[in-house]
Amino acid sequence: MVENVIWPAYLDAALSRADGRRVSQELAVEEPTVDEIAKAVQQIGYDASIERDKAYSREHWADRGRVVVRGADDSSKNDLVQAVAAYVVAMRE
Repeated sequence: MVENVIWPAYLDAALSRADGRRVSQELAVEEPTVDEIAKAVQQIGYDASIERDKAYSREHWADRGRVVVRGADDSSKNDLVQAVAAYVVAMRE
């Protein structure tokens, strides 16, 4: 089974693409949390587990955690991240 990892930095509006953001500025949000990301992953229909004690390599000083997504074999990681970002934006509205 394929596991994908989604870091909060992928969706963070305060970061540039060079700093790790993977979505467009329109889909990015301020300070995304692993809880929001996990909830969005579950809304899409995949299993998510939160690992809170992990740090993104480009932000090694900040333990913001990560979300491990299981069962997303049928989609690319980019498609998964884009869909999760859209759900996080919708949840905040």
